[in-house]
Amino acid sequence: MSPASAMNAGKADENVALPAARAVGVIGAGAMGAGIAQVAARAGHPVHLYDVSREAIDRALTGLDRDLQFLVGKGKLPAADAKAVRERVRPATGLAALSDCALVIEAAVEDLAIKQALFAELEGIVDAACVLATNTSSLSITAIGAALKNPARLAGMHFFNPAPRMKLVEIVSGVETHAAVTAQLAATARAWGKTTVHARSTPGFIVNRLARPFYGEAWRVLLEAGGDPASLDAVMRDCGGFPMGPFELMDLIGHDVNLAVTQSVFEATFFDRRYTPSLAQQELVRAGRLGRKRGRGIYDYRDGATPPSPRVEPGAEPARRIVLVGSLGMATPIVTRLESAGVDVVRVQGQAGAPGWLEIGSARLMLSDGRPATQRATQDEHRHLVLFDLALDYASTPRLGLARADLCGDAAFRSVCATLARAGFACTPLDDVAGLIVLRTVAMLVNEAADAVATGICSVDAVDEAMRHGVNYPRGPMAWAEAVGLDFFARTLANLRAHYGEERYRTSVLIQRRGWTGRGFNE
Repeated sequence: MSPASAMNAGKADENVALPAARAVGVIGAGAMGAGIAQVAARAGHPVHLYDVSREAIDRALTGLDRDLQFLVGKGKLPAADAKAVRERVRPATGLAALSDCALVIEAAVEDLAIKQALFAELEGIVDAACVLATNTSSLSITAIGAALKNPARLAGMHFFNPAPRMKLVEIVSGVETHAAVTAQLAATARAWGKTTVHARSTPGFIVNRLARPFYGEAWRVLLEAGGDPASLDAVMRDCGGFPMGPFELMDLIGHDVNLAVTQSVFEATFFDRRYTPSLAQQELVRAGRLGRKRGRGIYDYRDGATPPSPRVEPGAEPARRIVLVGSLGMATPIVTRLESAGVDVVRVQGQAGAPGWLEIGSARLMLSDGRPATQRATQDEHRHLVLFDLALDYASTPRLGLARADLCGDAAFRSVCATLARAGFACTPLDDVAGLIVLRTVAMLVNEAADAVATGICSVDAVDEAMRHGVNYPRGPMAWAEAVGLDFFARTLANLRAHYGEERYRTSVLIQRRGWTGRGFNE
């Protein structure tokens, strides 16, 4: 059967979601499968939940009861509705029980051979109208579909954990996937209250691929002794606006899971150095320090353990009068906050087109551009140079990440910190690493997003939707680019590559095309 005739037989309508009366099958009763079953049942579908382990099904149903009762107790779901949802989810003792399903979503173990075997068997059980979907987070949709007689009916429907609460669903097309299938899956997911984005099958799809720099750059900075984990996490949270820092998030996810995804993307992209796994994370996994689920990861979660605090330099001898040379651009609210705190600011015209700075005593305070402070101090012939990190909103951030040049004196640095403290900034000192932590991470997120758009993996709009709803970023990479400027990120990436001499920091062709001309992604 050709893809076109298969879709005609299945009567897939790209504008119509799967009717609630139609049955949905879920294969795999682990955390993801159980969550997907709950989502479908709450949308009104009869659900057949299948797993090779009856114990797994029983655990899933017990967990479903617990979740529904929690919602009832919070007043978020009427008791009668909770009872109806529970009655819609039925255990399936074999794949044959899924024969009446209009949609089957597989959420089994991440093993290509197992998934291929499941779908090959399933194809002989369900009718031609049934749409097949896989919840895989990293395996190729094309490769999974290759086991089918009609691969056009298979697509990715990637939920995020926990599925009942996370809004995003990635709809993923393999080479043979028919457009009507992905359109109907997207309409169905939206009817279930989800936000959908479409991606072409590629290692990691959108979220798991684009999120790699969030973890990878943190490991690089840690290994360069740029800061301790608690300080780096605090700067990423307070300055970058991320809900969690990279190390605490990896502890929550599990280092075994996080490392496995990184390794999968690394290997599937023919060992692209941009996705190189961290040897330090590998050592944690080998030691069994997998994160919260084992009591120890980067941090210690055992009873009696004291959580580490980020470093803060309160400084000494704050300046009463400072000089603003030129403009701080996006960081101008720093000046506003200093003036509101009673610091006298003298303004001096700077060089046109050149970045501005603050003269605080003998020190010069500037925004990082991806070069180390020591390099810039040498080039600018100003030894007491201090760089500050990128922030989501300088008007409200409670913290600034700072790095000083190697020749910057203690007194000069402490005066900068004491002066900023007057304006409500907690100054967290970092070592002199290129791009500090927020700037280099966001620059690499923007770079990764630009490559995804340039290579046709997804659209500009899909990037930000995916990262905001899939991993709760405060601002999508494309929105960062619009707010800060592609030219700034282009310079930052060029400086990082020049500093490290690594292909890892190559600049996306799309940024090169648009960044240097001042055009944004949406132009």
